This record gives sequence, C-alpha cells and structure tokens, in this order.
Amino acid sequence: MDAIVAHARRDHPDEACGVVAGPEGSDRPERFVPMLNAARSPTFYEFDSGDLLRLYRDMDSRDEVPVVIYHSHTATEAYPSRTDIGLAQEPEAHYVLVSTREPEAHELRSFRIVDGVVTEEQVEVVETYMFAHTGADVIPDKG
Repeated sequence: MDAIVAHARRDHPDEACGVVAGPEGSDRPERFVPMLNAARSPTFYEFDSGDLLRLYRDMDSRDEVPVVIYHSHTATEAYPSRTDIGLAQEPEAHYVLVSTREPEAHELRSFRIVDGVVTEEQVEVVETYMFAHTGADVIPDKG
C-alpha cells in the first residue's frame, strides 16, 4: 500500500499506474511493478503497450498474474470512473485506486470489476510481507 501511495504522490499531478503481480492461483500480491502512464495525463492513465507486453511475458515466465492493477485519481475520489470500468479486462484482479486530491492525505480503495459491475472490497494491510521498490520479489518482513 505504501509503495502504491508513494508512486501516486511521485507522479502527481499526472495519474500513476502499475501492477502488483503474484503467483497464479494464489491471490497474493508479491511483486510491485510501477509502470509509466503513457498518456501522461491528470485525468487518464494508459499503460505503454510495449511495457505491458513485456510485463505479461515476464509474469508468464514466473507463473504470475496481475493480482492488483492500480492507478491514481488526482482530483476525484478513489472510485472507478466509467472509463476505468470499461477498460477493466482482468476479472480476477483487484483494482486499487488512490486519490491524491488532498496534498497531506490519501484515500485508497479496492474493487473487483467484472462485466461492468463494480464491487468494493475491504482493504487489509498485512505486515507479513513488504515490497521491494525495485520490482524485485517480495522480501519477508523480519521486524
């Protein structure tokens, strides 16, 4: 969660986007992969098609799937827009949105989006793992 929020803050005023990959069938987010917003827009995000192809090939080689697909909203609440809903292509993924509209606070929410239906999920932060910000595999939390 901290890595997603930090990425959103870093890319503000443009929307940030990325993926948290995990072992296929586990629903366990393990590998943080921040992506470039190819649209470079404060109101829209778009994964670069070449970067996305490389990511999916890399995930395939590791037997991973996108467990979390995240992006930020810079001026609105953390809720999927009509565009977000229309672009949702991964029915098993958790779609995490973070709002950076307030400079000193953030709002982070998670949703499932299946066939245009949005269902909010409770966000639970688990202290067992922490992400390496380099995109490396999960590092067990020793503390």
